[in-house]
Amino acid sequence: MFYSANSFLLINKGVIFLKKNSAVNLSGRSVVALENFSAAEIRLVLDTAYEMKKIIRRGGEKKLPNLRGKAIVNLFYEPSTRTRTSFELAGKYLGADVVSINSGTSSIVKGESLRDTLRTIEAMGVDAIVMRHKAEGAADFATRVVKPIIINAGDGAHAHPSQALLDLFTIEQRKGRLAGLKVAIVGDILHSRVARSDVYAMTKMGMEVHFVGPKTLLPRFFEFDGVTVHENLDDAIKNADVINVLRIQLERQQAGLFPSTREYARVFGINNDRLKLAADDVLILHPGPQNKGLEISSEVTYCEQSAIHDQVQNGVAVRMALLDLTLGGAN
Repeated sequence: MFYSANSFLLINKGVIFLKKNSAVNLSGRSVVALENFSAAEIRLVLDTAYEMKKIIRRGGEKKLPNLRGKAIVNLFYEPSTRTRTSFELAGKYLGADVVSINSGTSSIVKGESLRDTLRTIEAMGVDAIVMRHKAEGAADFATRVVKPIIINAGDGAHAHPSQALLDLFTIEQRKGRLAGLKVAIVGDILHSRVARSDVYAMTKMGMEVHFVGPKTLLPRFFEFDGVTVHENLDDAIKNADVINVLRIQLERQQAGLFPSTREYARVFGINNDRLKLAADDVLILHPGPQNKGLEISSEVTYCEQSAIHDQVQNGVAVRMALLDLTLGGAN
């Protein structure tokens, strides 16, 4: 178990309380990106997620009363299965009332602006809005125009904080530590909100991060400190403890960012032969959905070192932690 020195667990009448040092408190705070999170705040989320996962895995009743009486709206302008469903379950497991809004079946299709949609939801008395939007900065904009807590579930290519946190949680659960591990993030770095959030979280927790992908899919003006960039996959994954494989967004292939999917798979695809270059106990991650046979082979997806299935369950635990810490108050 991975408790920090500043936290310990109490269970009272079925409610999880993670007592914390008053200097580390997320109560009432929106979660837009991890740039402004400290290592101690990331640790608090991870510690809380360990206890939340126990609730998910126990038999019988899963619900806690922690967020009873709270109302959460999931507002998704882009398709999602894992993130939207896990946030919905996370809220319900904590006892909140949760409503999900699909942009294709709401007033958004009639041309309603983001501001008006947010203010309409606010007027209904909600406590938090979990939001995914195609535009970078949309979540930050939301925090400026409405009062409910905003949880960013992905804004364009900018950030996906809960995905990065569940990646850390999965790595620590399987490896027993974070500091000192070498992580290779492979694929479309340029358009990846996952890569951006991962690098902020991982470097703050003492991890060594390497980016690799086609030159056309790497940031032209590099924005990250403490990250090594490669154009050769073998160099990046040599002795790596973790390989995080990013989804190739096939819709972008129309722009000709790499010669062909077959060529990408040959040069940057993660397969069994490539794994031989990494550490013997290398851990494989993928945010999903996968293009099997392109960025990752089926054999690697289902191999013993793969934690892709674990990431899904861990996503619920981490999102439960985020909702509880931001909406549940300072216990």
